[in-house]
Amino acid sequence: MPQTNKSVGAGNASGPACSPDQGEPPPPARDVDTQGDAVEEQGDPEIVKSPSDPKKYRYIQLSNGLRALLISDLSAADGKTDGGDAGPERDPDRDDEDDDDDEADSGEGSEEDDEDDEEEEQDSDFEDEDEDSAGKKKKKSAEKQAAAALCVGVGSFSDPDELPGLAHFLEHMVFMGSEKYPAENGFDAFLKKHGGSDNASTDCERTVFQFDVQKKHFREALDRWAQFFICPLMIKDAVDREVEAVDSEYQLARPSDSHRKEMLFGGLAVPGHPMSKFCWGNAQTLKHEPRERGIDTYRRLRQFWRRFYSAHYMTLAVQSKETLVTLEQWVREIFVHIPNNAEPAVDFSHLPRPFDTPAFNKLYRVVPVRKVHALTVSWALPPQGKHYRVKPLHYISWLIGHEGSGSILSLLRRKCWALALFGGNSETGFDQNTTYSVFSVSITLTDEGFRNFYQVVHLVFQYLKMLQTLGPQQRIYEEIQKIEDNEFHYQEQTDPIEFVENICENMHLFPKEDFLTGDQLMFHFDPEVIGGALSSLTPARANLLLLSPEHEGHCQIREKWFGTSYSVEDIPAEWAQRWASDLEVNPELHLPAENKFIASDFTLRPSDCPDTEFPVKIWDDERGCLWYKKDTKFKIPKAYIRFHLISPMIQKSPENLVLFDLFVNILAHNLAEPAYEADVAQLEYKLVAGEHGLLVRLRGFNHKLPLLLKLVVEHIAAFSSDAGVFGMFSEQLKKAYFNILIKPDRLGKDVRLLILERSRWSLIQKYRAVVAGLTLGDLLTFVGELKAELYVEGLVQGNFTGAESKVFLHYFTERLRFRPLSAEVPVSFRVVELPAGHHLCKVKSLNKGDANSEVTVYYQSGLKNLREHALMELLVMHMEEPCFDFLRTKETLGYHVYPTCRNTSGVLGFSVTVETQASKFR
Repeated sequence: MPQTNKSVGAGNASGPACSPDQGEPPPPARDVDTQGDAVEEQGDPEIVKSPSDPKKYRYIQLSNGLRALLISDLSAADGKTDGGDAGPERDPDRDDEDDDDDEADSGEGSEEDDEDDEEEEQDSDFEDEDEDSAGKKKKKSAEKQAAAALCVGVGSFSDPDELPGLAHFLEHMVFMGSEKYPAENGFDAFLKKHGGSDNASTDCERTVFQFDVQKKHFREALDRWAQFFICPLMIKDAVDREVEAVDSEYQLARPSDSHRKEMLFGGLAVPGHPMSKFCWGNAQTLKHEPRERGIDTYRRLRQFWRRFYSAHYMTLAVQSKETLVTLEQWVREIFVHIPNNAEPAVDFSHLPRPFDTPAFNKLYRVVPVRKVHALTVSWALPPQGKHYRVKPLHYISWLIGHEGSGSILSLLRRKCWALALFGGNSETGFDQNTTYSVFSVSITLTDEGFRNFYQVVHLVFQYLKMLQTLGPQQRIYEEIQKIEDNEFHYQEQTDPIEFVENICENMHLFPKEDFLTGDQLMFHFDPEVIGGALSSLTPARANLLLLSPEHEGHCQIREKWFGTSYSVEDIPAEWAQRWASDLEVNPELHLPAENKFIASDFTLRPSDCPDTEFPVKIWDDERGCLWYKKDTKFKIPKAYIRFHLISPMIQKSPENLVLFDLFVNILAHNLAEPAYEADVAQLEYKLVAGEHGLLVRLRGFNHKLPLLLKLVVEHIAAFSSDAGVFGMFSEQLKKAYFNILIKPDRLGKDVRLLILERSRWSLIQKYRAVVAGLTLGDLLTFVGELKAELYVEGLVQGNFTGAESKVFLHYFTERLRFRPLSAEVPVSFRVVELPAGHHLCKVKSLNKGDANSEVTVYYQSGLKNLREHALMELLVMHMEEPCFDFLRTKETLGYHVYPTCRNTSGVLGFSVTVETQASKFR
């Protein structure tokens, strides 16, 4: 659904997050005393929160009908409760272009219909997260930020038939000044001046607005922000300009296979159902066609605002380091002025199920933008939101998406038919609303899997048949419930802006006592509810969507809005008859065994080293070193482990870089099944193909983390591959490199770094190397040489002792038995000093059908030092809003417009980027 990046530096919003032997298990999450120290500061006793959550909550309803949750986080002032992370993550304000951490997850990718940034992770399998992080929300310290979010119970389902995208357009327009604060971009300028950001998103039945700012400016920011809902200007001469921003957002979304799939899927709904609406809106639907038909978009916009932006449709969440009394006073003073039109709330629950139509149970072949084979099997069920305490789809998706022994993916991987599988419901408005709930199984296929896709579908149906025959399993439900409860009990504090965004939407979905828990916990096992959902997942009610470049030239139908080429055909009679009969279940499919990685010891380790502010080096020799920091701040039973296996082999040639990518991908593939139980038990592990070595990162409950680390080291030491797996990943890597190169921003980055950094191999060189052909023998020789000579640097932080941490380093040195490096490996590339003057580099996009383009003006500064870096970050902060206001709002050059501070291998630079369409300024 449309996601508005309203202000530079603010990222895309998302929907609601969806989601004990020794030592005492955590107390039940439901039995929590929220009593404060003083009567007036007591939290609402009906609101259930995590025992580790120090915040106080109060629920109020204003006289105009607006409902609000007040969140006081006074304890964050002493630095004891903000964050909660057991270890460091990448500094989100860094744009280091040589940061090895920015290399993508070397796992086998993620669901191909995720958001664009997730698509890139999946495409590359080693993806380096672009340093162009401007335009994405930068996290601020929880100690400094206050935040608010407001959810309006209206979305694109309410668009007039003659004005598709009006709800999304209104979301844009309300930000264009208010009667009290008329400056068009005044609010954004205020936030930028005080270290804040804002954002908004439009879904099917809800629209969410949120912002954060430094605490001392929160009261004023609330007043400015509230005026958008009290008396927005929405001046007439801003309409055409902001239509261009909406159109640019739509154009940027058009090359996304995930958005294309959504629009195609929505088009299968019965005529007249809001699911089939064009929710994005563009210049055609909001400007050109209305003018031709005599429709006054501006007048209809104001009518839409008066009808739907009413206080009794709204929920508000505010969080700050203020007392509940102060927050309540502010909210009542400010938000009581939002008008209430007393109109009945919009409701679509009476509509018939949108996909009870013959067009649904068919095979749709689709031509994707990227080089990918992907199969999605979908069902449309009755709305499941009312069953949130049982979460039947979460239970089913946990089993469908399992990757351990006996799972669908385990069997598909052994056949070399699939790389990844994801099942479930995203809980966005598109996947779950008041008219239906979608359950999907999405599989990234190999070439061989594509050729046998009906066999793949058959395997999915067999697994579902097994689940239906066995019925819901209380053991498995309670295991999932235990994992969720552990995570909830020791959950880490989230960024305030993300927290309030999630909570204000939860207030539309759950009763008061479950505002904080409704989307996280599984409350009770109900086999009847789970069985009812399972019984709907039959072959006769399934939709098959098959994406492949092989369909090019064979798909003659074009979807209206995104131009997706597709064809539709009946399920072959042979398969339809086979699935209609009593399916025989493959004997290799079975339920997962008991999970040995679930933590049960939550005791805090004693300290055996002096307490320090920063990590200290506790081991150093010729083969490696180890940094250590005991958690004395958050005091939670979690830890963070990171090891960097440095080798000079990686940067010797493009071929070596490709072999390294293959090694990391196949290593992740080999680990996927044995380590999957750890993953679902909230033990995260990541293998990253860095510039100069392999990064191994683990985090989670410390009790079973050593077990996972041993497993990873053992697979590195005993690495092997057969010809089938090697061929599968070689083909996938070709697609991955290609899929990155067809994105203008990624191609531009690759070219810029190739100009600036000596000895850097371009992605095109890597693509040519993999296309030219490498062998399994090449890979095994490379891996042998890679492991023979290494330097290992590690960091252990959290609930471990120093003695335990040294053992982790010895896992590597003793099991891998490598030699010390003969020469020191450079930690960064050498950077070219650009000659004085203006230099122009033009690069043609590799996707001729994509009009999206990127223009970046780069200024090189000099060697990085702390003062210059701080000054440049300050420059960016002061330029963000004027840059956005002039280039996007007034000149309408493009949707994404941002300045950035760049640290390229230790050399500072500054750039301004505009993402636009080449067809726009001919």
